[in-house]
Amino acid sequence: MRGMYIHIPFCHQICHYCDFNKVFFKNQPVDQYIESIGKELSLMKAEGISFDSLETVFLGGGTPTSLSEAQLDRLLSIINDYVDVTTLKEFSTEANPDELTYGKLVVLKAGGVNRLSIGVQSFDADLLTKIGRTHSPGDAARVVGDARKAGFENISIDLIYGLPEQTREQWQDTLIKATELELPHYSGYSLIVEPKTVFYNLMNKGKLPLPGEDMEAEMFQMLMDHMEKEGRNRYEISNFAFPGHESIHNLIYWENDTYAGIGAGAHGYLSGTRYSNIGPITRYMEKVEQGERPLQQSHIVTAIEAMEEEMFLGLRVAGGVSASIFQEKFGRSLDEVYGKTFETLIGNGLVEKSGDKFKLTKIGVFRGNEVFQQFLN
Repeated sequence: MRGMYIHIPFCHQICHYCDFNKVFFKNQPVDQYIESIGKELSLMKAEGISFDSLETVFLGGGTPTSLSEAQLDRLLSIINDYVDVTTLKEFSTEANPDELTYGKLVVLKAGGVNRLSIGVQSFDADLLTKIGRTHSPGDAARVVGDARKAGFENISIDLIYGLPEQTREQWQDTLIKATELELPHYSGYSLIVEPKTVFYNLMNKGKLPLPGEDMEAEMFQMLMDHMEKEGRNRYEISNFAFPGHESIHNLIYWENDTYAGIGAGAHGYLSGTRYSNIGPITRYMEKVEQGERPLQQSHIVTAIEAMEEEMFLGLRVAGGVSASIFQEKFGRSLDEVYGKTFETLIGNGLVEKSGDKFKLTKIGVFRGNEVFQQFLN
């Protein structure tokens, strides 16, 4: 097992685009939930699951920084009981700019966290309000300054384009302000309107004025051009970094490698099995209290499914998919399994071969989903 994801499902504010497993913080059994995380880790250890080879831990949500300093301290103390955080290559947490106080930063650093992924999304005050964010553009700059003061150097921020009524000028301004912070890593995602979100309900009523596909493609091109100009390499479709500052935890996902999922609604991939935990918080806690792992469902991945996942995850990364690694993993040649598919994709100018590797072309990056679809039965 290379990675561990821990889900913190609490938020002080629900964003209009978010479909992750989350609840309003108020009146929730937050302290009890934190203890349940420890119980789940204990149950996994009792099953003989080892955390010794872990390279990364990632706190996601919800919003991990919705917890108080004392709650964060307790959570990190529990993690330290099961994981030797001093040997991790990366220990990340997601964070909201208006919740990440200097006090919390000190607690996180003391608990072993060495990377921050901050949900900034935009530097335009009006757009932030429209998407349900509660921080201001100034909060983002403040929190980066505080993080550096607390000893954090590995800092990333998330940005979103294709937002309702977003203009090219607003997006360009956000890109400039983001890179003026001189961070080693940036993520830029296009808005996806998911079911069960505020935006989904508005869209169904015809009240969500989205920029449209052409404008979205233009904004993606602006993102790539700006990041290249500022010296950040695009190492995955939506992720840009200085060399050596790529997200190791996310690379574990894209390399189709093993990770544990801890917490309500978390997903994991261990010993050839993909699993998900029970989502509702009280049901999750009841299950671990009964001394049982809180599994909702588990699925043994077939050889064909594993090969499909290897392709559509691996092609997301700029380095592409290696024929020799594929052969080593599956005992079959890439040409034997997907030769005809690649012939078509190369012929259509969506994929190119470079040495041992197959990777998306510039056009293929824009039409990634179309390429990935070719590897799904």
